[in-house]
Amino acid sequence: MNIEELRIFALQLNDVTEGFPFGDDTLVYKVNNKIFLLVGLNAAVPSMNVKCDPEKALELREEFPGQVLPGFHMNKKHWNTIVFQGLKTSFLKQMIEDSYHLVAGKKK
Repeated sequence: MNIEELRIFALQLNDVTEGFPFGDDTLVYKVNNKIFLLVGLNAAVPSMNVKCDPEKALELREEFPGQVLPGFHMNKKHWNTIVFQGLKTSFLKQMIEDSYHLVAGKKK
């Protein structure tokens, strides 16, 4: 999955907005004014931060060491950093959808 494919996928989810609130090197996606996805644009290896159920977050880190990491600059209990390299597009899309649904149910 490349950045443009990620953009297309994320923006097709209901009520999603895209922006750069932290500067032009971090693409941020929100639903209900709450962040569910962050993508670093200047990284040598593409990655994203997604919200995750705490138990599932730990399971994924064990299953995919080096590819699923505690969320960079985020609450390590609730966020994972997912390194795209070596992971299937279907897995990446599922992580985005899971994050979206965790956040979409919460109103700000």
